[in-house]
Amino acid sequence: MRITKHIKSLKGYIHGDQPSGRGIIKINTNENAYPPSPKCAEALKKFDVNSLRLYPNAECTKLRMAIAKLHKTTPEHVFVGNGSDEILSLSAKAFVEDNESIGSLDPSYSLYNTLADIRGVNWKGSPEDKPLSLAKDTSLFLWTNPNAPTGSFTSPEVIRAFAAAYPGILIVDEAYADFAPTNCMHLATANKNKNIIVMRTFSKSYSLAGMRVGYCVGPTELIAALMKIKDSYNVDAIAQEVALAAIKDQRWMENNAKKIIETREYFSEELSKRKWEVIPSSANFVFAKPPKGIKAEDVFEHLKTRNIFVRHFKTPNTRRYIRFSIGTRSEMNKTLSAIDKYN
Repeated sequence: MRITKHIKSLKGYIHGDQPSGRGIIKINTNENAYPPSPKCAEALKKFDVNSLRLYPNAECTKLRMAIAKLHKTTPEHVFVGNGSDEILSLSAKAFVEDNESIGSLDPSYSLYNTLADIRGVNWKGSPEDKPLSLAKDTSLFLWTNPNAPTGSFTSPEVIRAFAAAYPGILIVDEAYADFAPTNCMHLATANKNKNIIVMRTFSKSYSLAGMRVGYCVGPTELIAALMKIKDSYNVDAIAQEVALAAIKDQRWMENNAKKIIETREYFSEELSKRKWEVIPSSANFVFAKPPKGIKAEDVFEHLKTRNIFVRHFKTPNTRRYIRFSIGTRSEMNKTLSAIDKYN
């Protein structure tokens, strides 16, 4: 059996624990604490099971039209993928030559490094305060905003200036945009835009992580390139219908996002009272360092014994921190109580 050398040595992406059972508080993978719009359930009830014998709409026509309407653009500027991760994978194929590199902030979404390894190209990480320091040597730059795992937010003006100076393609990964004060979508839809793609997901604010639907908006030439290389039928029929129902209920999504933001601010304040160092977050999670003398990994293990699952990244620049996805107020209070018992 022959496997390519770079795949043999590939570490692969490490996802968060996926525990199941009663009494578990799962705040480790930035899922939404609240259910999706009731219109999603209605879409499932109305779905004709007999239609599953047919292939789904290959171009996600209705969903692209709805996304285009939401962002005041045309469907030709919209691509829909099997989760945002598919869009990232396709972009690594479409916009990076074999002798080029992929860049991102460091730290950021750990999948970026893995995508470069899968593609067989180099990855270069740039510090958040000086993103252009290494980025000029890359052809594709992936900028999560708000960033993960820190939750920090960069203004659209800074990102616009970066794109103007950057010679390659910039993808602004806005998975957490609905929890932030503003966003960069207007940069993607601007008439003179040549190199900015803004990416969104239904997994976070729309509460549809289990459906695997993401999309991006950008120049028609770049969107057409992604359309060329996607799987023939990359988004299944049920996912298209449910995502369409979700995006048509902006009020439900916004109300859920508002509750998460309020709980995020409350939880951040409570951690600060306990002498944790909390990085201000514009996402649906909080990245925080325990008080002096307490190891993040020890708190992580302690919480796990109490069926509270959070995220701990063991890389040198993140290992002192814990990332807490924001659950319900009750879940976060139970998490605080468990932290108090460790202290």
